[in-house]
This record gives sequence, structure tokens and C-alpha cells, in this order.
Amino acid sequence: MIRKTAHLTYKTARRIAILTVGSTVLLLGIIMLVTPGPGLIVIPIGLAILGVEFAWARIWLRRVRESISNHNSRNQAKQAERHRDRVER
Repeated sequence: MIRKTAHLTYKTARRIAILTVGSTVLLLGIIMLVTPGPGLIVIPIGLAILGVEFAWARIWLRRVRESISNHNSRNQAKQAERHRDRVER
């Protein structure tokens, strides 16, 4: 009985700690979008921390990763096209 109660208390405390730390990092990242700082790097870190315990954070993190990947792919395609245009001249 005591072990079960202690286990539930540990799980709850862990969940609260992850929520607190992850939310703080995420909030700092959002603030850094408007102020000087690496907000675009800090936001995924906050989502990754929250994703340890919360499914919604994992979904958001997946969307952010896909968005960054798509953006990088478009940039690489544009660079390749510009390079081909320069070489053809």
C-alpha cells in the first residue's frame, strides 16, 4: 500500500517537474522570437522536454521537425537551381 502510494507520488512529481521545466524552456524560446536570442533552437528543445511525458508535445515537435525539413529542402533546391543557372551562362 505504501509503495503504491509512493509510486503514484513519484509519477505525479515527475510529471509536474517535466511540465514546469519544459514549459519554462518553451516560454523562453517564444520570448526569444521577439527579443535577441536563439528562439528557433530553444522552442524544439522545450517541446522535446515536454514530449517525454505529453503526447501533444510530441505531435507539435514532429510538426516543427517536418516544417524545418521542408524548408531546408526548398532552400537546397533553390540553391541548386541558382548554381545550375550560373554554370550554364
